Amino acid sequence: MNKLMQKLLVAAGLVAVSGAASATSADATFGDIVTTLRDWAEGSLGRTIALAMLIVGIATGIVRQSVIAAVAGVSGALVMAYGPSVLEGIFTYTV
Repeated sequence: MNKLMQKLLVAAGLVAVSGAASATSADATFGDIVTTLRDWAEGSLGRTIALAMLIVGIATGIVRQSVIAAVAGVSGALVMAYGPSVLEGIFTYTV
């Protein structure tokens, strides 16, 4: 597994942990951690990581002359940018 995929998996894991932890709103044990991770992902750190993924994906796509690397960068950037709010909506959804 190449380093880009490892970084994408780590970022996705952090976003998933953030969203999964916020699903247990009745238990405030990890409330501060969830808030901190969500603020990081939705704030300037998350935007920086998303932009870095986008730039690295596009640059890798240009070097390899393949669209697949650029697609991985764009998809990673989208997950980083919109993932926390999507997960928050999924875990807090009520029928």
